[in-house]
Amino acid sequence: MNITLEQWKSEFISGVAKYANNKKIADNLRDAFPFPYTDTDAQFYVNDCIEKGDDNQLCRGIVVDGECVGSIGIFVQNDVYRKSGELGYWLGEPFWNKGIMSAAINQICEEAFEHFGIIRIFAEPFAHNIGSRKVLEKAGFTLEGEMKNSVCKNDKIYDSCLYALLK
Repeated sequence: MNITLEQWKSEFISGVAKYANNKKIADNLRDAFPFPYTDTDAQFYVNDCIEKGDDNQLCRGIVVDGECVGSIGIFVQNDVYRKSGELGYWLGEPFWNKGIMSAAINQICEEAFEHFGIIRIFAEPFAHNIGSRKVLEKAGFTLEGEMKNSVCKNDKIYDSCLYALLK
């Protein structure tokens, strides 16, 4: 299995549309990630990543054997948080539990620390998303805390966690 992180290109739209249209994925992400996830959503997302480039963000397609099967990005914060970046990601369900995401996180974090001169990368998974939490821990992130009743998803209130990786 050949796994790479690649800059976005229009050829990735079909893979994004195919793998992002999954309720299990959407249920663990912010509401900005729609379900159902349509071809139009995929076109908008990929084109937006292409247009924004690497200015204050690193967004990459997760490509396995030539097909885009997920997305990962680090978004530099602003104001007093300007030395921090937020990590976000998703991966198509057929590729879960294969070590792909931990490797992708390691690679993009290294690149972001170098490219932006940030000193901290954080992620905020829902507390019940054990898979995402394990991926972060495997990639060297430390649990800094659990925030009670901090998110509302699908009209339900959940806890979330704050994980961070320091340079």
